[in-house]
Amino acid sequence: LENGTTIHHDEYQKTSDWLMSHTKHRPIVAIICGSGLGMLADTLKCQDSFDYSDIPGFPQSTVQGHAGRLVFGELKGKSCVCMQGRFHMYEGHSLLKTTFPIRVFKLMGVETLIVTNAAGSLADGLRPGDIMIIKDHINFPGLVGLNPLCGPNDEKFGPRFPAMSGCYDKGLRSLVMELAKQMGVSSLVQEGVYAMVGGPNFETIAEAKLLHRLGVDAVGMSTAPEVVVATHCGLRVFGLSLITNKVVKSYEDSESVNHEGVLEVGRLRSQTVQQLVTELISRMEINNNENTNNVS
Repeated sequence: LENGTTIHHDEYQKTSDWLMSHTKHRPIVAIICGSGLGMLADTLKCQDSFDYSDIPGFPQSTVQGHAGRLVFGELKGKSCVCMQGRFHMYEGHSLLKTTFPIRVFKLMGVETLIVTNAAGSLADGLRPGDIMIIKDHINFPGLVGLNPLCGPNDEKFGPRFPAMSGCYDKGLRSLVMELAKQMGVSSLVQEGVYAMVGGPNFETIAEAKLLHRLGVDAVGMSTAPEVVVATHCGLRVFGLSLITNKVVKSYEDSESVNHEGVLEVGRLRSQTVQQLVTELISRMEINNNENTNNVS
């Protein structure tokens, strides 16, 4: 079906139709769970879940800590869909494939995308276990032409040249900062810039120093492509990085990072991330209405 460069509109539609005929849920929020954060999906009520391998057109996730299921359900009375396990460029998927689910969600009626990931910290003020609200990103693969929007543009989803200046919704970001205060975890939460690198290797020390000098606060191997595609098709986006390790920036430092350590921090902090996202979803529309009222 796919020649590597384009996925036709009908293929997204086919997957969307299949899902809509297999679940009664009509999600308005989609959540992508990062490494070790898949437990978010377990809190959904009235679940319908599908293995990626059973969904027509869906790629497969091959990474430990990424389950590979799509879970539909209710969270605080709102209909949601959760990706337990995401797809990464380093698994050998084309970026069209890694972002395939985003456009399927759009066709199903999703309005807001929440992305979470595990990331390494470059900013001195971000410690393992902290939560960084993504204010903006630097999409390194995208800058050199590895972009899911390459190839013919599908006007049904969005424009050829989409702006990315406001891709992480300001209203949702301030709402989460506010919620963090109310939950008493504001010392763990701050905003910052996320950079995507291709992976799968962790960064060299020279690469880490380069990223730091370029104003990057946290670095990971995902998220940017999904956000680009979501912004292109008009979804509102909120992104959050769980800081799982300090990226080594000095030759004197003997520490190194491993994926097990990353998953461990995910387990320790997952509760807080889960609460923040749950509260965000429950308060989301209220926030919207307030904003519209303010304008009038």
